[in-house]
Amino acid sequence: KAPEHLIFIHVTPLASIKEPSGADTAMVNGDGAHEHTEEAETKQDGTAEADGGEESNEQEVIVIQDTGFTVKIQAPGTEPFDLQVSPQEMVQEIHQVLMDREDTCHRTCFSLQLDGNVLDNFAELKSIEGLQEGSLLKVVEEPYTVREARIHVRHIRDLLKSLDPSDAYNGVDCNSLSFLSIFTDGDLGDSGKRKKKGNELEQIDCTPPEHILPGSKERPLVPLQPQNKDWKPMQCLKVLTMSGWNPPPGNRKMHGDLMYLYIVTVEERHVSVTASTRGFYLNQSTTYTFNPKPANPSFLSHSLVELLSQISPAFKKNFHCPAKEKRHPFERIATPFQVYSWTAPQVDHAMDCVRAEDAYTSRLGYEEHIPGQTRDWNEELQTTRELPRKNLPERLLRERAIFKVHSDFAAAATRGAMAVIDGNVMAINPGEETRMQMFIWNNIFFSLGFDVRDHYRELGGDAAAHAAPTNDLNGVRAYGAVDVEGLYTLGTVVVDYRGYRVTAQSIIPGILEREQEQSVIYGSIDFGKTVVSHSKYLELLEKTSRPLKVQRHNVLNEKNDSVELCSSVECKGIIGNDGRHYILDLLRTFPPDLNFLPVDGEELPLESQRQGFPRQHRHRLACLRQELIEAFVEHRYLLFMKMAALQLMQQKANKDTKTDTPTDNCTPAASQAGKELEESIPGLAQAKELAETLVAEDGSDPKSREVVLNACKAVGSISNTSFDIRFNPDIFSPGVRFPDDSADDVQKQKQLLKDAAAFLVSCQIPSLVKDCLDHSALPMDGATLTEALHQRGINVRYLGTVLEFVDKTPAKAQLEHFYRIGISELITRCAKHIFKTYLQGVELSALSAAVSHFLNCFLSSFPDAVAHLPPDELVSRRKSRKRRNRVPGSGDNTAWASLTPSELWKNIASEAQSYYHFTIQCESVDQVVEKYNLQKTTLLREISVKTGIQILIKEYNFDSRHKPAFTEEDILNIFPVVKHVNPKASDAFHFFQSGQAKVQQGFLKEGCELINEALNLFNNVYGPMHVEICACLRLLARLNYIMGDHPEALSNQQKAVLMSERVLGIEHPNTIQEYMHLALYCFANGQLSTALKLLYRARYLMLLVCGEDHPEMALLDSNIGLVLHGVMEYDLSLRFLENALTINTKYHGPRSLKVALSHHLVARVYESKAEFRSALQHEKEGYTIYKNQMGEAHEKTKESSEYLKYLTQQAVALQRTMNEIYKNGSNASIMPLKFTAPSMASVLEQLNIINGIIFIPLSQKDLENLKAEVQRRQQLQELGKNEEPTEDSPLELEDKIPID
Repeated sequence: KAPEHLIFIHVTPLASIKEPSGADTAMVNGDGAHEHTEEAETKQDGTAEADGGEESNEQEVIVIQDTGFTVKIQAPGTEPFDLQVSPQEMVQEIHQVLMDREDTCHRTCFSLQLDGNVLDNFAELKSIEGLQEGSLLKVVEEPYTVREARIHVRHIRDLLKSLDPSDAYNGVDCNSLSFLSIFTDGDLGDSGKRKKKGNELEQIDCTPPEHILPGSKERPLVPLQPQNKDWKPMQCLKVLTMSGWNPPPGNRKMHGDLMYLYIVTVEERHVSVTASTRGFYLNQSTTYTFNPKPANPSFLSHSLVELLSQISPAFKKNFHCPAKEKRHPFERIATPFQVYSWTAPQVDHAMDCVRAEDAYTSRLGYEEHIPGQTRDWNEELQTTRELPRKNLPERLLRERAIFKVHSDFAAAATRGAMAVIDGNVMAINPGEETRMQMFIWNNIFFSLGFDVRDHYRELGGDAAAHAAPTNDLNGVRAYGAVDVEGLYTLGTVVVDYRGYRVTAQSIIPGILEREQEQSVIYGSIDFGKTVVSHSKYLELLEKTSRPLKVQRHNVLNEKNDSVELCSSVECKGIIGNDGRHYILDLLRTFPPDLNFLPVDGEELPLESQRQGFPRQHRHRLACLRQELIEAFVEHRYLLFMKMAALQLMQQKANKDTKTDTPTDNCTPAASQAGKELEESIPGLAQAKELAETLVAEDGSDPKSREVVLNACKAVGSISNTSFDIRFNPDIFSPGVRFPDDSADDVQKQKQLLKDAAAFLVSCQIPSLVKDCLDHSALPMDGATLTEALHQRGINVRYLGTVLEFVDKTPAKAQLEHFYRIGISELITRCAKHIFKTYLQGVELSALSAAVSHFLNCFLSSFPDAVAHLPPDELVSRRKSRKRRNRVPGSGDNTAWASLTPSELWKNIASEAQSYYHFTIQCESVDQVVEKYNLQKTTLLREISVKTGIQILIKEYNFDSRHKPAFTEEDILNIFPVVKHVNPKASDAFHFFQSGQAKVQQGFLKEGCELINEALNLFNNVYGPMHVEICACLRLLARLNYIMGDHPEALSNQQKAVLMSERVLGIEHPNTIQEYMHLALYCFANGQLSTALKLLYRARYLMLLVCGEDHPEMALLDSNIGLVLHGVMEYDLSLRFLENALTINTKYHGPRSLKVALSHHLVARVYESKAEFRSALQHEKEGYTIYKNQMGEAHEKTKESSEYLKYLTQQAVALQRTMNEIYKNGSNASIMPLKFTAPSMASVLEQLNIINGIIFIPLSQKDLENLKAEVQRRQQLQELGKNEEPTEDSPLELEDKIPID
């Protein structure tokens, strides 16, 4: 396919999509039809959702056909070329392609014409009459307007800047960094063919820099951003800026002058250019005299590039379209959400007209080139939700529109929030004090996270006001995901910037004209003192009740009347002037977390009490996470099945003597009962089937009805005839009263909440620790640790509890990495809390001084860090201005300067105690680093990422006792930390999951096709750059590799690495993993030196992020050691392999198979060095492990024993030769010894083994066995803890296919 496909938003045309006739159609794939409708059903509490059930069954059955067609395009002055397009595309997308193509990239103001008719930019290609395969489209230059001229100048500037990384450092325009090409010398695709001949071990320098070797203690920062020679773009112009003669006077306007530019060429020629309706030409103005007449010789050009090429030879020579660069398009495509870099080099600040102008017009004029000045965000967000979604093409269009408008909204909201805190936006209530101010900018409403008007006084004041926005955002996310037609939420973005929390929301039409009291027709504005309800809202919210597990309930209002709600009381319903039903204030969508909400007279279950709960928290808004609710309900569902099954079996047994099982009031014991049941039921599988049939029988038989009733009671179901658990979010809300007739129900709900709180402590935390022990969860840094907690529904406020649990675990030594990451996360989060209030008191001019002072107190060993106050000549003489009305971020005081390291660490310890209930007994950074074995660079990275600090990339001396590590010059910037909703591509995700399922059943080819399809759909919705596309590419590359297509694997994995760098960050743990996979495929492709460079890069990043002592490091070092063995660098290879052995032994236990394999790898290197004694020693260790673990007969044990024999023979032969030499001196007849360099194939085989890649033997019998085994495992898993893989962790192949 043509490379242009990267730029299309639609990647695969989706024209003729057949909607299936019914769920029984099978998708025909490659070599045979596999029914695969059953995987599509997503289990929702054991019942498919009312509306989603049938539909999702059909989703995978759709066959997508590629019906693109080709058109010819003729641009002025170029040869016509062919372009592949799809009927769904808009004409505008062809424009975009032309602006990205090398020979047409300098054109922006043109129309496309078919047979002399201008095509409408926003028309879909299929709606254009006469447009078909082979049509000729002409590119026709159009006259400029001021707007078009500006767009043209901006586009030229973007082309000139496209290779310059400064936008990525400054975190603007969705640019971000990527360094892969430095390690692969450009694109791997072409070089794969070029370097093929490198197989005769090219002379490569394999020694890594000192700091990458095992055991090195230094952690330099500078290599994080290697300097790229190509990044010094050739200079094309010195200056391109707006002229001071703008805007043109009236008489010139009537000659068609639109604006004037001032340009300095590389040859130092100063020229003034007129942009007119017909194009660009030189005029005769100078700096001080205005003369708009064309210069001699006059040359009018429709494109500024053509004009500049005429007047400046250097421009002509150096300017070329970025498309021509040997860079992968993924290095410059914009990401959907801005990624910020916490380090940056010192970049020269160059003059740049467009940037300067943007900053002052705040770009509202041509925000996204949309007419009507500013965008009506609310209208856009809600209209996209209303798009039709009956079939796949419609759903794709809808999801794509939703995603696009969300990412635009997040960007605008972030810019607005920064402008608010920087004081550049006028408040709508300027008379009030700073904390109470509210702002409107660009049709977005901004409020600060403070408790204004004592709204949250009962709930924890400012702490509650700070927590409420993120809770609300979680609510918006949850309702958005359920996606009920007719129910609308606000666009919501939460921005933390310079110590302030800003909530940005889209504005409900008409809300600003009315008082809130009049407009709320559902819910309560005073936390439940007065409550109203509304039938339409109840009807809409009822649809969300089951997926969100929210129970319909009654509360009393101020007149003691009973009011029915289907959400928490805070959730308000407002009908906008647009007639839409909005819900807002969703901060209590999920039920309260009783472990952190002490309530008088309520006892928690023992499991919670043993861990010291309930504990006092900062605020009373602590909620359980949605993931926890899901896991809890899933757990209860299994329990329900087992209870029912047990009773049925008893009934069978007691057919003659009729005995009833006593089941009164056994809710608290439910979990106990569950544990006993597991042991007592022999045929759980049959039992489950029994219970399933029983639930399906709709209770016609009184016996089975009773069974269901008892089981329902036991697990706390709200219905007596089926399993249905929901929570009442108002339980324990202060100020909410319930009618007397629901006292029973309330009691049940209270018990359910207590059980859920106990479930978190007694099931989820231990299961997380167990997953870390068996390495199915491998957090590497704070972010991945938080993700691991969240996936299991554990809030970060439990971090102290988790660490204590780890501390008491017998296998604590094997959890050292986890403990260390947890401690560093806990400390940096405490520091972040302190930093937030610290920053609020700092005025803008002292910001860098204050931040560097804080970092010195936090990380520098220098005991008396002194702050640099701004020098006197800058301190205003008029100190006495009494200004009540200051902007939010303008504290006047210098209290921040008095902070000392010992005081900060005291505060951190007390914060850890009060927030996490965890004791850190350390008074300085050095004690902490010593005691918990942390690294200062890691702490620096964690605190910078969490708070948005950007520092200068250089080597910092943290440990000097004579001078502080940071000066104010080292702090380059402070970025916002942004939380927003991530809309999902649902269809694509279903395809992805089915593809994974197919792969795990052993149908690689079909799996591959489904995942390719998913990739196309993801591209359709998200555009080319997204985290989920990254996961998709990684899996595809792995499948390509397993199926033997190495070049394709390389190409897909290269994209995955680039995308991970761009979307997640250059040193994100995911990026490190992607680098490792890419290295493997490079090695398989014969690119050895590249493979090594990539592995060294991965090791450097890992050392920086989490240090050497981490189970993943063992895998990385085994990879490095094997590659080095392959290139015959034996000594170096041993250093890495022996380190891997040490780490494996520590984390997997000395008897593990991983350790046996490590011993074998080390033995092989010793063999190559002819040190047979050491080789034998290691292989014997490995043999012992295999024998004990697998038995004598297992092939691994046999292989090992064969190898031992071979080594012994070699050792004996060597000894003979040596004796011969001693005896006969120089004329000894020496048997030639076999010293073999390992073959690449054998090295690759070992690499595959350690990376968990199995080439599946494809004989039919093997396949059958494999499938049976996989099914057996799946059944076991379903009966055990039925945890569905969460979206964030796509299942890797090695998770399911047995290795040994």
